[in-house]
Amino acid sequence: MGWSALLATTAFVIAILLGTALDDTYYQDALGKTGSELKAALHTIISDQTKLSYSQVWDALKATDEDPADSSNVILLYTGRSQSKNDNGGNADQWNREHVWAKSHGDFGTATGPGTDIHHLRPTDVSVNSARGNKDFDEGGSELGEAPGNYTDGDSFEPRDAVKGDVARMILYMAVRYEGNDSFADLEPNEQVNNGSAPKMGKLSVLKRWSQEDPPDAFEKRRNDVIFERFQHNRNPFVDHPEWVEAIW
Repeated sequence: MGWSALLATTAFVIAILLGTALDDTYYQDALGKTGSELKAALHTIISDQTKLSYSQVWDALKATDEDPADSSNVILLYTGRSQSKNDNGGNADQWNREHVWAKSHGDFGTATGPGTDIHHLRPTDVSVNSARGNKDFDEGGSELGEAPGNYTDGDSFEPRDAVKGDVARMILYMAVRYEGNDSFADLEPNEQVNNGSAPKMGKLSVLKRWSQEDPPDAFEKRRNDVIFERFQHNRNPFVDHPEWVEAIW
């Protein structure tokens, strides 16, 4: 067996062992459930987390979204561009903190909680972040010149193919994590766009399809592990068990 094949086999075995360990421990109270019972069990599990301040998010994203080929850079969500970790801020061509579940959808702003939950916060180009704004997710529109493969119109945004599933799983994580039993709104996906300030995010049927068409890759899985091990100490269950999307919705 060649060295690359050995590494691939080892990584596969580790992934299997980790998944088994998580099911035996972290997810044990969710196994065997479906629908609302599964959603409720996962909510209880992932609500046990360490919460970050909004300023702490900067450093967290430098770790969670690190470029595996260059540890001094992060990978930007929508453009896929590798950019210096230190080139962050609010100026053109810098990167900033994108709320994938738009913070106006539920009016949680940057408050500690959903506003600082790094399971849905990602580094993005400043102007591309602005182009996305608080739009719901759907397909169609005009391609963004600064971010080829991404499309937008007046009320929706379509990310590039390589992160469509990532976006879907982040949105559905938020819907399970924030159920209205704390000081924040009950976040839920729905089957429409242009949701405005309602604590809703669409379009559910599209998000479900994106999750199927773009399963978790190594970058997304590593990100989930880093958040769990170093920062919030909770996980996005749909990265570990993509089949749970269909089991709930």
